[in-house]
Amino acid sequence: MASIDDLLTIMATLRDPQKGCDWDKAQTFASIVPHTLEEAYEVADAIEREHWSDLKDELGDLLFQIVFYSQLGREQNRFDFDAVVGAICDKLTRRHPHVFGPKDSQGEALHGPDWEGIKAQERADKAASEQPTSVLDGVTLGLPALVRAHKLQKRCARVGFDWDAVAPVLDKVREEIAEVEQELAIAPVDPARVEEEIGDLLFSVVNLARHVGTDAESALRNANQKFERRFRQVETQLRNDEKNIQECQLDELESAWQQVKKQEKSNTL
Repeated sequence: MASIDDLLTIMATLRDPQKGCDWDKAQTFASIVPHTLEEAYEVADAIEREHWSDLKDELGDLLFQIVFYSQLGREQNRFDFDAVVGAICDKLTRRHPHVFGPKDSQGEALHGPDWEGIKAQERADKAASEQPTSVLDGVTLGLPALVRAHKLQKRCARVGFDWDAVAPVLDKVREEIAEVEQELAIAPVDPARVEEEIGDLLFSVVNLARHVGTDAESALRNANQKFERRFRQVETQLRNDEKNIQECQLDELESAWQQVKKQEKSNTL
């Protein structure tokens, strides 16, 4: 059985100046980021499909990303894989005092769980020597936009900057739709202004999802899958009718689309 040491050795060999791989040797921290994001999404995809052999492979690919960063850190005398492992071990034990902390004579934890409080203190300690602390500190810039919007809103909700009911959130969504329509009604249309208003609309939809207990990123992923499934069925239906999709009129495509939706609903009854 291969071990993590084997993987670390393989990574070091790939980066070896003399006998390594040219592609691996050319990479930097920044150049690997898109690959890391892609691998993370492929892990999520395998889980959603419940394809466990794929998940095993995708987790290996994601682990390789961490090993790659660790190798770069070692080469630059910044950190190595052991330091990465040590940091996460320290963080997990620190954030779970009710599990790893001191116990009383009956074996009960002396400290209760306070995940958010501990994280907030960590952010405050980290920012103390850099700049004034903000409740938004630590919301990673590189997150997918929907995920980051959710986290920003959640942080603000902790200090009371939030609606306490769904109705005003729905009103805000309608308001943002109206503002998009207003921009589109102005001639000539200003693309930058339309983009800004659509961004506000998306942000408000994320807020709506959060208030009803739905993850916006997951919801959109599921919507993408549903659209892809239905469109592929439309393609199949047109092929069965000996029609070329590229030669079909919009009304033909819409008719096929509605038939697919109707069939799906009848299959679920």
